[in-house]
Amino acid sequence: MSQNTFRTDGTIDAFDNRFPGRDYVIEFIAPEFTSVCPMTGQPDFGTIRVTYVPDQKCIELRSFKFYLHAFRNRGIFYEDVVNTILDDIVAAVQPRSATVTGEFNTRGGISARVTASYPNRPTDP
Repeated sequence: MSQNTFRTDGTIDAFDNRFPGRDYVIEFIAPEFTSVCPMTGQPDFGTIRVTYVPDQKCIELRSFKFYLHAFRNRGIFYEDVVNTILDDIVAAVQPRSATVTGEFNTRGGISARVTASYPNRPTDP
């Protein structure tokens, strides 16, 4: 896919990994993530951190930015945000491994951090 054909519709695009024989880590940090609380309709703010080891494909960053923007008006729980992002990344690029962490801003005196990993492995609380 050429650079001009990458979409901005909330789809995660990929490009060929030029170093598929090497394990290396890619990390994206999105400190301005927003979604909507499905219970109150109020905006939720947080930081999404994606860390993955690519296999044959890498995430195209511009499309990933638009993908995250698609959550802005979506009523969704924190747990669903993190697990949906992880599922979509795995479907898009089939990484060797990936971890998505959502650190959501304090609301009502409580902040929240949700982490999901692929392949599925337990993490320390």
